[in-house]
Amino acid sequence: MFKLISNTMLLISFIIFILLPYPSISTDPDPLQDFCVADLNATVSVSGFPCKPISKVTVEDFFFDGLSKEGNTKNPFGFGLTPGNVLKLPGLNTLGLSMNRIDLAPGGMNPPHLHPRASEIVIVLKGRVLVGFLTVDNVYYHKVLKVGEVFIIPRALVHFQYNVGHRKAVVLAGFNSQLPGGVLVAGNLFASNPPIPNVILSKALLVNEDVIKTIKSDFIL
Repeated sequence: MFKLISNTMLLISFIIFILLPYPSISTDPDPLQDFCVADLNATVSVSGFPCKPISKVTVEDFFFDGLSKEGNTKNPFGFGLTPGNVLKLPGLNTLGLSMNRIDLAPGGMNPPHLHPRASEIVIVLKGRVLVGFLTVDNVYYHKVLKVGEVFIIPRALVHFQYNVGHRKAVVLAGFNSQLPGGVLVAGNLFASNPPIPNVILSKALLVNEDVIKTIKSDFIL
């Protein structure tokens, strides 16, 4: 009887041990102290950044004015991205959040991309913006947002923002990661280093290799 109870308790303990980590991997790890300002010059490699000594922490580690400045939209896509992640704001280290500013010229687009480490919430500050994402089943969810309206993009799904108005648009994007990462779909395929063989892309996209060569030669990140 005692052995049966012991085995049952062991099984229950194992199940709890397996299930408990799942909530913790949905975002960056929770901090273990008030803050851990990133030491961006540290040589130690960890998941995140080591903490600065408290004696070297200043108020500037918690301040960033970059999102108040308009991004440069003079590029083929017509968008400017200003990141507000841990690399710009060291005080975000271990806090599991960050924010980007996206400026869109008329007809400008933040092209299809994904964030492997974060879900995203966007709010339009200026203009009218079409926001959409694709599920793993190729279902397309989209909405034209006006000023003050919000849209959610689940973690690691391909998405975009497109200015459908006649004036500049501004979007703020929040993430549940200090460094969400950004994977530009077209860049991954056509501007990789070293290049993906043309025959692979030709078969994957069901087009002639000459089409792939043309896209690669014209593609500009």
